[in-house]
Amino acid sequence: MTYQTTEQRGGVAAPSVFEALIGRLKGSAVAIGWTIVSVGLFALIWEFLWLVGLADPKLLPPPHVFLGNIAEQAQFFNTAQRWQIGVDPSAGPTPFQAVGITIISSTMRVLVGLFLAAVISISVGIAIRYWKMMENLTLPTITLLAPVSPVAWLPVAIFLFGIGNAPAIFMVFIALFFTMTLATITQIDSVNPNYINVARTMGATKRQIYTRVVLPAILPGLLVVLRLNLFGAWMVVLIAEATGVGYGLGQVIMLARNTFNPGLVFFTIVIIGLLGFFFDFGLRMAQRRLLYWLPKGAGALG
Repeated sequence: MTYQTTEQRGGVAAPSVFEALIGRLKGSAVAIGWTIVSVGLFALIWEFLWLVGLADPKLLPPPHVFLGNIAEQAQFFNTAQRWQIGVDPSAGPTPFQAVGITIISSTMRVLVGLFLAAVISISVGIAIRYWKMMENLTLPTITLLAPVSPVAWLPVAIFLFGIGNAPAIFMVFIALFFTMTLATITQIDSVNPNYINVARTMGATKRQIYTRVVLPAILPGLLVVLRLNLFGAWMVVLIAEATGVGYGLGQVIMLARNTFNPGLVFFTIVIIGLLGFFFDFGLRMAQRRLLYWLPKGAGALG
């Protein structure tokens, strides 16, 4: 009798670990290549419009202009000194240190607000479907407040927390909480009833159904919602910072507007875009790790 190895079963040789790694690296290289091509094409069109005189360099400076004087743009990032009365600006951080501090400040607000909104909204959404009384007491209010623009909550944030990190984090949280709660409820309602019926047939309790059936079933959709809300979190934190609740990239944008500095505007936009891109990439990698049981591309957005 001839026994087949694991690699030979089914008549198809399974790829080795090395081959799988090479395939993954090739896939990553292709994705990175197309990213470079896409961004490069956009920049090339922009440069061409400047070259033929269709883009005014004073209003729409091409990439080689606002990216060519990084040292000059970096000196505008020390917006934290505005909140310190009697402090000599020359005693503060260097321009490049100020860029790093500004990026870290805005990123921290986004991540903390997003984390709080995700944890609390998912918990509340599951609780609403788990307990009928919870649904009766909270769902009408959540539905009522969900359409309210985050900008409308800005005075509330200032009244409650004043100036600093807290109001910006609150703005991110409040902008995402209601929609993510409703998204959680929608995901729960869309779970295949057959999964729940099978669990009941096997004697699962209500708690076991939610922890071992419902939660794994809604996790792919919730991670997609989380990725989409990451972009929304960046939008909200910039609004909060621009209106004066804290220093950060939003304050730099506002400074550029007040001083009519288009180069600084686009330089900051590039930074924000890169941050959003890399954090989204990180969430996609985490999503693939967490959803290991799904085929590639399933339950994901991009």
